[in-house]
Amino acid sequence: MRFRLLRRRLTISAPSMTVRGAVPWPLRWLVLALVFGFSAALALWAFEFGKSIAGLDKDAKEELQKLRTEVVQLREVNDKNLTKINTADLTLATEKAGKDKLNEQLKQLELDNRALRDDLGFFEKLTQTDSSKGLAIRSLQAELLSENQIKWQVLVIQPLKNAPAFNGKLELVFTGLQNGKPWNMALPSGPQTIQLTQYKRAEGVFELPPGVVVKTVSAKLLEGNTTRAVQTAKI
Repeated sequence: MRFRLLRRRLTISAPSMTVRGAVPWPLRWLVLALVFGFSAALALWAFEFGKSIAGLDKDAKEELQKLRTEVVQLREVNDKNLTKINTADLTLATEKAGKDKLNEQLKQLELDNRALRDDLGFFEKLTQTDSSKGLAIRSLQAELLSENQIKWQVLVIQPLKNAPAFNGKLELVFTGLQNGKPWNMALPSGPQTIQLTQYKRAEGVFELPPGVVVKTVSAKLLEGNTTRAVQTAKI
């Protein structure tokens, strides 16, 4: 038995033995990392190369360039639209300012027209005056401006040729109702001084107390203690 064992070990039929060198684990991991990295790089290169062959990369670049061109065009259109909007805003502001100015001019023209009508009425009445009479109140007018304001106007004339100058006072008295009861009131400032040779026009605005309804207004010309002329007008 021992002989058989010894012969088996010494002959070709003896079991083979493998001799392996001991490789450190860090070195093994480094080698594996290099292999995987190389494989990944190779795969990426193959993918890019495939795209280049298929023409995909070329189409993507053309599409990107097209999009960039469209963005530039859209920006130009947007800038033009903003310029138009700013111009339109400026035009509207200018038109509004011009409209406001025209409205102010129209109001002033209306005031001037009213003044001209008053002057025309004044001179018409002046020319229609009987020259045989002396100092007279030729016109007495009053109109409501609002619930608590009355505008009054008095025209005093002396149509005589070479008439003496008149120095006197003009007294106005308003009469009516206040809360249903009789009411009258003169100008708060009292009789107004008036001087004239041929004609004189006096006017003003009278403030009404609350609850007053004016019915008539009376004008009286005073020279010292003498009453020279009286006239009453209804409102």
